[in-house]
Amino acid sequence: MTNVFDILEERGYVEQLTHPDEIKKLFEKESVRFYIGIDPTADSLHVGHFISLMVASHMQKAGHKPIILMGGGTAVIGDPSGKTDMRKMLTIEDIDKNVASIKKQIEKFLSFEGENAAIIVNNGDWLRDLKYLDFMRKIGVHFSVNKMLAAECYKNRLDTGLTFFELGYMLMQSYDFLYLHDNYGCKLQMGGNDQWSNIIGGVELIRKIGNDDSYGFTFKLLTTKEGKKMGKTEKGALWLNPEKTSPYEFYQYWRNVADEDIENVMKLLTFLDVKEIEELTKYKDERINEAKKIAAFEITKLVHGEEEAKKAEEATKALFEGKGNVDTMESTVVEKNISIVDAIVLTGIVSSKGQAKTLITQGAITLNDEKIDDISYVLKDSDFSEGYAILKKGKKIYHKLVRQ
Repeated sequence: MTNVFDILEERGYVEQLTHPDEIKKLFEKESVRFYIGIDPTADSLHVGHFISLMVASHMQKAGHKPIILMGGGTAVIGDPSGKTDMRKMLTIEDIDKNVASIKKQIEKFLSFEGENAAIIVNNGDWLRDLKYLDFMRKIGVHFSVNKMLAAECYKNRLDTGLTFFELGYMLMQSYDFLYLHDNYGCKLQMGGNDQWSNIIGGVELIRKIGNDDSYGFTFKLLTTKEGKKMGKTEKGALWLNPEKTSPYEFYQYWRNVADEDIENVMKLLTFLDVKEIEELTKYKDERINEAKKIAAFEITKLVHGEEEAKKAEEATKALFEGKGNVDTMESTVVEKNISIVDAIVLTGIVSSKGQAKTLITQGAITLNDEKIDDISYVLKDSDFSEGYAILKKGKKIYHKLVRQ
């Protein structure tokens, strides 16, 4: 069996390990049952979940068994990690609906067949019916409040206010690991480095209760060289659901990644060979663009399939290189005699008319490659002489407009 630790380390995933030597040996000896948790706070995964799914896929390809834990119970509280305010409280119905939607996306990354088939479990099945007093006597007694408040996931909230409701999140997640350990033979919890405190909580809980085969592993978050999280667009999060972020927009995001970030992106979000990636990304001039094209195609293919990746590639060629088929680009339908300001807002380039007017006065908007400097401009028949119009913000953001 391939030691997946070497693969994860070479590609730059590894961040923190609770028991480094033991974890490496564990991967060598047996097929490890591990789990990664996803709280269904929305009806789609976003790029923030992408790394988790890639790690799970690498693990499965190396012979280990993934358990994807859907937080149908923990989502009732919401993880306070990295949040300055309390999460919006969702209804049970909303959470269950989100769980069903997200399951379909996970299937693109993992196999649910074979000896090490992935399984999906929902912690709502065991958390929602817990009896409070029994839970606190069995689990709460093992947690020091002083130690919890020193953890990063809670420390940042002390100034703005941390509710007892949220304080219970670590206990819930730790109990998840214990439950999976006892009922599914799960020995390893994996998660982003912002989950380190929660993961330690679960590892220590299992060991305090009397077992010594629990381990924790965090991987790096997807960030730029400056340490800023990637996956944010002007419209908000970069979703994996094509109805929330179109395949074209998704492709464009990766096509426009900064030169200094493209190697990291390719190692973390594609299955291309590391040596091939290093060869593609070694350039410091315009040749780095070839790596970006390959990255955009491979990542879009993973999430949306090869057909959608090819459409996005064709649309990009048509817009940026003057070749390819612009018909493959998604369209925004507009009414006749729509104003340029309304068209900008309708495409989602900005969310308000005031912002649209500012872009125009700054010279950032063009229509069919002609700069628009009149905030009262109304689109004319001649703007659609090709059957469509191309609205552009700056150099990299394009939208195809068609009439009703």
